[in-house]
Amino acid sequence: MTTLSPLQHHSAEHFINRELSTLAFNRRVLAQVADQGVPLLERLRFLCIVSSNLDEFFEIRVAGIKEQIKLGSHACSADGLSPLEAFRRVTREAHALIGEQYRLLNEVILPALAAQDIRFYKRATWTPEQEDWIREFFFREVMPLLTPIGLDPAHPFPRVLNKSLNFAVELEGRDAFGRAGGAAIVQAPRALPRVIQLPKEITGVEYGFVFLSSILHRHVGELFAGMSVSGCYQFRVTRNSDLWVDDEEIKNLRTALQGELPQRHFGDAVRLEVADNCSQVMAEFLCQQFNLGREDLFRVPGIVNLVRLMSIPDRVDRADLKYRPFQPGLPKALAKNRHLFHTLRSQDVLLHHPFQSFTPVIEMIEQAADDPQVVAIKMTVYRTGTDSVLLEHLVRAARAGKEVTVVVELMARFDEEANLKIAAQLEEVGAHVIYGVFGYKTHAKMLMVLRREEGGYRRYVHLGTGNYHPRTTRFYTDFGLLTSNQEVAADVNEVFKQLTGLGNAGQLKHLWQAPFTLHQNMLAAVRAETAAAKSGGKGQIIAKMNSLMEPEIIEALYEASQAGVEIDLIVRGVCALRPGVKGLSENIRVRSVIGRFLEHHRIFYFLAGGEEKVYLGSADWMERNFFRRIEIIFPVLDARLKRRVIKEGLRLYLHDNSQAWEMDDTGEFRILPSRRVRACAQEALLAALSPDD
Repeated sequence: MTTLSPLQHHSAEHFINRELSTLAFNRRVLAQVADQGVPLLERLRFLCIVSSNLDEFFEIRVAGIKEQIKLGSHACSADGLSPLEAFRRVTREAHALIGEQYRLLNEVILPALAAQDIRFYKRATWTPEQEDWIREFFFREVMPLLTPIGLDPAHPFPRVLNKSLNFAVELEGRDAFGRAGGAAIVQAPRALPRVIQLPKEITGVEYGFVFLSSILHRHVGELFAGMSVSGCYQFRVTRNSDLWVDDEEIKNLRTALQGELPQRHFGDAVRLEVADNCSQVMAEFLCQQFNLGREDLFRVPGIVNLVRLMSIPDRVDRADLKYRPFQPGLPKALAKNRHLFHTLRSQDVLLHHPFQSFTPVIEMIEQAADDPQVVAIKMTVYRTGTDSVLLEHLVRAARAGKEVTVVVELMARFDEEANLKIAAQLEEVGAHVIYGVFGYKTHAKMLMVLRREEGGYRRYVHLGTGNYHPRTTRFYTDFGLLTSNQEVAADVNEVFKQLTGLGNAGQLKHLWQAPFTLHQNMLAAVRAETAAAKSGGKGQIIAKMNSLMEPEIIEALYEASQAGVEIDLIVRGVCALRPGVKGLSENIRVRSVIGRFLEHHRIFYFLAGGEEKVYLGSADWMERNFFRRIEIIFPVLDARLKRRVIKEGLRLYLHDNSQAWEMDDTGEFRILPSRRVRACAQEALLAALSPDD
């Protein structure tokens, strides 16, 4: 029998394993690949997204489980699984998922692309003309970059970079020094593209491609003169990529991170992918080199890195095989008056991305940089990109003598290097660059402009549910609130003071802040609905987020359900809660929406006796967001904008019957059956908020 934690009142069977839930989410994404209603090149893109997701899954989640096993941990998580049990189940499900992924690629997507004259040529199908072109390409572009490494006592097995393309070669014969054949490793140059387009003259089609792996495979013998290649097998190793910095030894986070980043490429191996024709002897040899077991070996019928196909939809100019392009709209208030500060003095503005443009946020910084009345700009940066136009405006503002303060999160996973560069660029022009609070990731999305006006200074604020990344705002659904509400702005200013200085947390009037008040306030809001239902009133909760894992919140939701509170949860990814269980969660419904855009906004609705309180933010219901991150959740105070959030962010998604999946009481997600009247939230929002081309 599983021992319950002090905070856990329900049995382990009422909680779902995080890693298994993550794989279930990727199955929902993979279902887009099989959906013939999705444009063909977009289906290929979804296939690549699954591969990218799984790479990170192994680099972080599986790596974490393997670390626990190595340390001898037998501690069970809320779902009752020990690390070893979780690893076995996760590995089994991952093998099945990847098998289905390659089946869809080989049996569905590639034949469908070929029917549209978008072809990937295998070695066995090359014509003499193609052979000649590829051979010349190999000697001109590839051969000069290759360094074959023979394996013998003088040449140990090389350090293989995380997720790099490599070849294990079996050789026969003797070389110039009389050494007997054995094995060699050839690492594919990172400088070369993994997919090469062939000239139309030798393919007869507009888009004919060949994989770099095929080219290397055909000509690998050129690297071993006088010897015979008896086997050549592509492989790829995935490594633990989580960064760890010792808080007791650290003196300078930036310096420590710069020292750790290069080692990410050489962490402990957690997965080995090999071509399905790899000999058993070679597969076992590679597993031995990387200290991996049989369950860590993935034999795949195709290239070992499907993420490399991600470039194809952008390289193929076929609008008929892609989603219809759209132009993000603008709120009416900004369409009439593009001077943001004048507009915000009279009203708040809500932006709903990607259906509405991110441009007003960029213009807020641009106008602040040019406005002589603006004296200071403060901003948090989690992910934005090194080529961001936002960065250019911040640099210009600093050069103009304005007080620019940027809180850069150096530990934003896989964006650490980009954020180090951003920090350096800002410091060069005299901006104040702060790295937040060590031990807590700064995940809050805040921008504040201080402007000198008649009567004193006035603050203007942008708060968002997503990152300040102009590119991802075209693909992620998020809300952004622009306001000059001085009470909200005072709260934001207080949070910036915490991040840049020292002192106790001040009292905030409107914002809920992690790690201080967010968790307790969220629990209090859930329990208030429970109390209302118990006293004979109506209780209702609607919440939309990426992930739901935190045990106390789940326990509170179970109690609310048993009291009669109606609860609708829209959870894109992992969800540990089981809905619809008799006597436990009969009043809870969980759905997940997977579509053209990545669902990313977090919205929390509480009926509150008819007051209808609505909060937005970037925090999921996870332990890390409540206790190990600096987060803010902010209320939507304007009644008109509140109605918009409820309709656009919640109601439309609850009525979606074309891209929605519903979770049953076993924890399984099932796609909703087709209805005569089709409802699609994302399409409805495009039609309502984006002008026609």
